[in-house]
Amino acid sequence: MFFNPLEVGMKPPPFKHTVYNALVVPRPIGWISTVSKDGVINLAPYSFFNALSGDPPCVMYCPNAVKANSGEKKDSYTNVIETGEFVFNMCTWGLREEMIATAITAPASYDEMKEAGIEGAPCENVAPPRVKASPVALECKLIEVIDLPKGKNSQSHVVLGQVVGIHIDDDIITDGIVDVHKMELIARLGYLDYAKIESENIVALPRPDTFQHPSDKD
Repeated sequence: MFFNPLEVGMKPPPFKHTVYNALVVPRPIGWISTVSKDGVINLAPYSFFNALSGDPPCVMYCPNAVKANSGEKKDSYTNVIETGEFVFNMCTWGLREEMIATAITAPASYDEMKEAGIEGAPCENVAPPRVKASPVALECKLIEVIDLPKGKNSQSHVVLGQVVGIHIDDDIITDGIVDVHKMELIARLGYLDYAKIESENIVALPRPDTFQHPSDKD
């Protein structure tokens, strides 16, 4: 089938739910911690998240600007606008229940980290705390917020951040590399579905060092 989302939205027949979230998969989860100007901690997962570059290291996450039930702006958006800082915390399979608990829609005064029983740890260069149990945390300074085109029912923004501090659990470092086999990663699929990345399903695919044109092989 084919449809134009600008004309019919993201739930054309026969779909019962927004279909787009199931089309670009799997996605990493950006577990984003921020702190308000009043000192209230916010922790929320975003699957519209990814790394952007390695030099300098940069990341992005994409919050809808308003909360679904109240119309208030998302705290992960408001806080980063006010303070210019956020932290990416890597979510693992073992932290999935805690991550889901922080997906709650709540008032700005609600501390997701505290209410979900998640232990925080201080960062070095930014004010928001990191999730202590997360094997990787990236301290970030805001570069820019980009307003995306307005949708039929929402307005989203891209938050761009430059990494100014990196925390890596020593237990996932093996022979001078970050050992993905030890990380028990989780990925977001469509709707309410998630995937566990298990060691036996991880493969190495070396790339060619240089391109050689067929005419150069003789």
